[in-house]
Amino acid sequence: MQVIGKDGFSESLVALQGDLAAPFTPVSLEEGRRIVLEQFGISAQLTRFATEKDDTFRCDCSSGQSYVLKIANPQESPIELSLQIEVMQHIGRRAPQLPIPRVYPALDGGHLTIVVTESGESRQVRLLSFLPGTPLDKTTLNAQGREQIGQLLAHLRLATADFAHPAESRKVCWDVQHLRILEPLLNGVVEPARRHSLERALERFGEVEGLIAGCRQQVLHNDFNTSNIVIDAHRPQCVGAIIDFGDTVKTAIAIDVSTAMMNQLLAAHPGQDLDIFAPAKDLLKGYLQVADLTPEELALIPHLAMARLVARALITTWRSQLFPQNSAYILRNAAPGWGQLDWMLRRSPSQMSALLMHFAH
Repeated sequence: MQVIGKDGFSESLVALQGDLAAPFTPVSLEEGRRIVLEQFGISAQLTRFATEKDDTFRCDCSSGQSYVLKIANPQESPIELSLQIEVMQHIGRRAPQLPIPRVYPALDGGHLTIVVTESGESRQVRLLSFLPGTPLDKTTLNAQGREQIGQLLAHLRLATADFAHPAESRKVCWDVQHLRILEPLLNGVVEPARRHSLERALERFGEVEGLIAGCRQQVLHNDFNTSNIVIDAHRPQCVGAIIDFGDTVKTAIAIDVSTAMMNQLLAAHPGQDLDIFAPAKDLLKGYLQVADLTPEELALIPHLAMARLVARALITTWRSQLFPQNSAYILRNAAPGWGQLDWMLRRSPSQMSALLMHFAH
């Protein structure tokens, strides 16, 4: 499938399809137990996690130790998986206080090992530490907790400032600097009002897209959503872990911040006059206590948050149709996005740019 942009830009969707549309045969609990024993020498009881595109299991040992076994989608490339592993190892060295997973070597000494499953698929396997707690999408945080999220995001940025990897500039469909690649997915949005909203938002994005190139860039987490933030089981207003480095990529600092903020927006309901960015501003306040943002970045972030809403709507709509058996998981965070998108579209571009400018110094 080809992407034809308004300016004649053409690009293949093969990478997107390989990343999120590749089917695979799920590994059973019994086979997972065998893999973790044969490859890592660990005897454990396994519990499957709901995931987007791979097999992921919690592994509980009789000793009380727990791990996470990740068996990658057959289409994932080794170099991109090594990016995820090496960035976590780098953060562990630069900022060992940050609550991220540890990567364990297999019996052969490597951190990424290949197995052939019972279905005949070649799958890449890695083992991580299990970090207990409650995902943020299952609970809520107060203003102080949201500030802590911002602080952690900023500390992660500082920890990866000097990290480089051969796969750092890969194209990730969730990285909104490539939002235009997703335009053909509009064909899957059948409800006219929703499709019109997405078309308007894409047009608005075109007005600011050129500003992204002038932003500071580095390797970043790029997916600070509420499923990837784990709250401490014993301190219900404290973040206990940051997980899932699957979308790590070199992108704009403003994009990384906008992604985190978009995931803190309030739901927007017709007839209500509220600032849906209010809780996201708590996150931004915490972020700015640790790392800086330029006035130009602050002006762009609300537009990038809208772009992330568009990306989520397009990708989740497409994938829920492609994998109806997994649609509940795919669409788990998408529903509020339509009201939030309409809230933003009711404001002019200049009003959007002004939303965070009182944080500029």
